[in-house]
Amino acid sequence: MRQQTAPSPRTRIKTSQAPAAIGPYTQAVFVNDTLYCSGQIAIDPKTGHMLSDGIETETEQVLDNLGAVLRSAGMDFRHVVRCTVFLADINDYAQMNEVYAHYFSEAPPSREALQVAALPRGARIEISCIAVR
Repeated sequence: MRQQTAPSPRTRIKTSQAPAAIGPYTQAVFVNDTLYCSGQIAIDPKTGHMLSDGIETETEQVLDNLGAVLRSAGMDFRHVVRCTVFLADINDYAQMNEVYAHYFSEAPPSREALQVAALPRGARIEISCIAVR
């Protein structure tokens, strides 16, 4: 007979330093040593408004938002092992990559980037990530 183990406890991560969830999800979930961060778009957490000053500005805000979620879990970008980048226009790839490289300059994580038909609130970019302690 197989012995069942109790499921790992899940801890929801929530910080006012990143935009509040705009749907039925949480900013991140911590299980064991792994943090699963929901996708972030370029919403300024102070104003609640979407930034739309170009892909570079949006990418910075998205990564600042992810950084805030990581910090609230006691982590930073060095803990990130996987990112998924969703772009409304794949032609923004090079500009996004320039900004992204500043946040992941040491041992960048694995990543995938793809173009999607549309993103919430007319965003040009959304990024989610997984981090491990």
